[in-house]
Amino acid sequence: MDVTRDSSPRPNSWPSAAPEPPVGATQLTKAVAKAVTKPLITTAPPVEDAFDRGPDTQPLPVVGAAVDPAALVPVGADDPAAFPSGPRAAAEPAAPAPAPASASSGLRRLSAATAKQSAAHPTVADAATHRRPPRADQSLRERRAFALPGWLPLLVLLAGAAGALLVLARAGALPELPGVPDLRGAAARAGGEAEVGDGTLAAVSAIGLVMLAALGGLLSNPGGETRVLTRWGRYRGTVRRTGLLWVNPLVRRRRVDVRLRHWRSEPVHVTDRAGTPLVVRLLIVWRVKDTARVTLGIADHETYLREQVQAVLTRTASLLPCDSNSVPGPALRDGQWFADELTRALAAETAPAGVEVYSVQPLALDYAPEVAESMRRRRLADLDAGLRTVLVDDAVEAAALAVRRLERATAHEWDDSARSALMEQLLVAFVAPAGVTASVPAPAARPHRKEGKPA
Repeated sequence: MDVTRDSSPRPNSWPSAAPEPPVGATQLTKAVAKAVTKPLITTAPPVEDAFDRGPDTQPLPVVGAAVDPAALVPVGADDPAAFPSGPRAAAEPAAPAPAPASASSGLRRLSAATAKQSAAHPTVADAATHRRPPRADQSLRERRAFALPGWLPLLVLLAGAAGALLVLARAGALPELPGVPDLRGAAARAGGEAEVGDGTLAAVSAIGLVMLAALGGLLSNPGGETRVLTRWGRYRGTVRRTGLLWVNPLVRRRRVDVRLRHWRSEPVHVTDRAGTPLVVRLLIVWRVKDTARVTLGIADHETYLREQVQAVLTRTASLLPCDSNSVPGPALRDGQWFADELTRALAAETAPAGVEVYSVQPLALDYAPEVAESMRRRRLADLDAGLRTVLVDDAVEAAALAVRRLERATAHEWDDSARSALMEQLLVAFVAPAGVTASVPAPAARPHRKEGKPA
């Protein structure tokens, strides 16, 4: 009988991930195989931070636990039962599961660790996203107000005037005119005097109120303008229709210009990335897009626009240097990039206030007066240095080419000292002013050269 054979039943707490040991294996071999397949973590770790419950990750399941196919939902699902975590996950017993479940949980853990590391060490792109434009009140949006055509209240006025005259004529309050039929009532004819009673006064008063409401609601709205209607501080709508209209006479009307407008800014003093003071003038093309936010969401939209122009210009000008003469690269002199960046940033800042920015164009980009002269000299020096570098490079190439051609033409090979001296003299002749002469050294004799035969 082989005493090394393990005849004890195998536990069912976890499946065997490794193959069965061969016949005759020792107890040590079986123990090592069993330790490899046994899970090291039998309980779910408690939730320590918000990343384990966030929409992009899921709590860690027990390694070796069974995974229900119904629980495999996309990351970010809102079903809390599908992701047990915390004390509840620790209290639930571990069920048998295939080995690939541990690999899946490892991927989940990697995503959580990555998110935690990103939160602990934000990058430059993440830091840039923290600066966001102000949020607008989503409930405050422009909507159409109730308005009627202007000819309806005019008809009401005419009908009211005719009705009032008829009532007064029936009461005998109007004088008799020749050629006009007698419209007096029976009581007025019998008495011979005007019979103005309570009914007549009530009818005339009602007609007068109707005519007053029709007249008070008349509104003349020209093109390019709107009327923002409010009542007791509450927004009631915006009238964009032009012409003669009628609106509720009990509302307050505010005129808002929605035409396309342009504004030439005053000289704005900013600094570039190198700290050099600049003076910039801009041309902004804008218009009012949301009259409700412009009227009720901000105190003065024009003042807000001016302040945002200065803030955006200061922030954008500090990203790049004004000129890039010495170091090639992007600069603020690139008008297209500068204009596009200003337009994008200013449009994002003014959109919550109901202002739409079409374009921001730099009209002038100059150095401040206190540094203008020194920067001009520096720019000329940079240009002169660059030009000299180009000239010297060309002269060196021309001298080297001349030396090579001279050696090829004379069939003499010079040593390094003679070649250097000749190049020096050629450089002096190319670069120095006129009048400087250079002597060409005699070529060195080539060793092993036969007489009478060219090299």
